[in-house]
Amino acid sequence: MAAFEWEGKTLRGEIKTGVLRIESPGALRAALRKDGIILVKWSEKKEGVKGVRRSRKIKPMSVLIFTRQLSTMITSGLPLVQSLDILANQTEDKDMKAIVKETKEKIEGGSRFADALSDYPKCFDALYVNLVAAGEEGGTLDTVLTRLSVYMEKTEKLKKKVKSAMIYPVSIIVVAIVVVLVLLIFVIPVFEGMFKDMGATLPAPTQVVITASKIIKSSIHYLIGAVILAVFLFRRYYRTEGGRRRIDRIILKIPLFGVLAIKASVARVTRTLATLLSSGVGILDSFVIVAKVAGNKIVEDAMVMARLRISEGRSMSEPLEQSGIFPPMVVQMVQVGESTGALDNMLNKIADFYEEDVDTMVTNLTALMEPMIMIFLGIVLGGLVIAMYLPIFKLGSVVG
Repeated sequence: MAAFEWEGKTLRGEIKTGVLRIESPGALRAALRKDGIILVKWSEKKEGVKGVRRSRKIKPMSVLIFTRQLSTMITSGLPLVQSLDILANQTEDKDMKAIVKETKEKIEGGSRFADALSDYPKCFDALYVNLVAAGEEGGTLDTVLTRLSVYMEKTEKLKKKVKSAMIYPVSIIVVAIVVVLVLLIFVIPVFEGMFKDMGATLPAPTQVVITASKIIKSSIHYLIGAVILAVFLFRRYYRTEGGRRRIDRIILKIPLFGVLAIKASVARVTRTLATLLSSGVGILDSFVIVAKVAGNKIVEDAMVMARLRISEGRSMSEPLEQSGIFPPMVVQMVQVGESTGALDNMLNKIADFYEEDVDTMVTNLTALMEPMIMIFLGIVLGGLVIAMYLPIFKLGSVVG
């Protein structure tokens, strides 16, 4: 038996941790479930080749391709073991190939598919494993895998949309900072020497730029060290429970970007919850998984509180409304879905709406930021150029 360090949540949302010596992660999940604990994450204490592979992060695109191909094969009538054997031989990703091969061997040895997948938490998360387990129990593994592949495709598409809204302005600003630093460190000193030879009194803007050049050139290593230290401290602070909660709350209050973060979280949460419920996973178990994929600590806390209220017998829409995070339209559509018994369909409609809304908002933000960035670059770079050429213009007018 192997020793597993585990972390889970009770039905009331309390976090529990411990160490248990048991045969497999699947047996660990079953043992904790008997005690009313939902397994969230685990790690095997022993080290070895498999332990190294399990701790390695597999690219989401590799998992998506595997899921799509496996669902196609099983829908076509191929047995699971034969499908895994085919995928193990044709998968290009070496780590993914090894995982698929080991999974096939474990199934041949008598393990369930979901239990075999749970041995690789960096590759197959709790959402994936629970959906596969529900598909095996209900005899709808092909349908579940199809839903999983569609869900993963839409999730990756949503992530790319949100990242594209951030990457463009950040990259332009970084390039502008680099250009300014190059001018101040290498170009301005050349002009300074030329101005000294003239012996003329320099205009105030030119003197300010030359002074800034001297300061930055003499302390650039301190500035770089300060930036690296600030990034390190920020990341360390964000990894703490309180730090992540404070920063995520600030993000939600930023104009435009806060609205974008809320809409992206709503789309992600509703899509995940719809996929879990339509696949037969219990609503309380679903909320534990959904809280982990929310992408924002404030939204995660709202989902944990909603789960607690649902376990007490309340409706799902009531705690969502009380959280103050979810838009009124989401609350009303969830309420309609509960009353009509079509909650999963209603959640999918909400996700579709907000994914499209995020796409539109990203496009508008990009179009809005382009002229603002150009103005910023024009003021900064143009100001430097003008400050450097002012003495030359002054000298020209004197000579004239």
